[in-house]
Amino acid sequence: MDATAQTLLARGEPAQALQQLVQQVRRQPADAAQRVFLFQLLAVLGQWSRAADQLRACGELDGTMQPLVQTYLTVLQGEQTRAQVFAGTQLPHVIGEPAEWLALHLQALRLSAQGHGEQASALRAQAFELAPASAGALDGERFEWLSDADTRFGPCIELMLDSGYAWAPLQQIHQLRFEAPVDLRDTVWAPVSVLWRNGGQALAYMPVRYPGSEHLDAGELQLARRTEWTQGAQGEIGLGQRMWSTDAREVALLDVRHLQFDLG
Repeated sequence: MDATAQTLLARGEPAQALQQLVQQVRRQPADAAQRVFLFQLLAVLGQWSRAADQLRACGELDGTMQPLVQTYLTVLQGEQTRAQVFAGTQLPHVIGEPAEWLALHLQALRLSAQGHGEQASALRAQAFELAPASAGALDGERFEWLSDADTRFGPCIELMLDSGYAWAPLQQIHQLRFEAPVDLRDTVWAPVSVLWRNGGQALAYMPVRYPGSEHLDAGELQLARRTEWTQGAQGEIGLGQRMWSTDAREVALLDVRHLQFDLG
């Protein structure tokens, strides 16, 4: 990997790092490792189409990378769907049968994305009144309830599955297991092992950053190194790294290793 690009990245300057890395790849176009780095950096900046192009080039240069290529092409396609959801033009696929509270919550999501903040807030309040609390343990510490700190999500998580982008209500989940981030892409999508309440299992990727963070002119937020909150038409929304709230504390997603919900 290009040392200059890495240095700029360490300083929290992904856009400048991209300029340096593009020059390096042009000098060494057959270096598949450089192109993997470029794919990840483009993903940090939300340039999904260019990131996909680099992935395909990696697969052509090195056939052993095909599993990585296919996995992340699916994830990148999921980002296109995610953008449509938060533009208010479609609703996410939901894991399990949607309960009444979730139907209200998804209506609120669409209304808030379309700029109807007051209507969305009223529906969301109804939804949260009806939503069941999910008790469990976060890295061994007990909680009575857990929710995304951003009310657009509440008691739901986003996942990139083999089938694409989806929302999963916490009541559908028994366990989530996360590995510590190793590569740059792990700060864009956290790999997670999911054990569903019905006993099924899945390997998935959870978006680490709140929607739109990738397009901000703020490297620390693009790189999920911190979280900010802003008030807008959709209410108070998160930027940068995702946060979860419990009755005991708040925790950043990348600090979580094991989340377990009680059965029964």
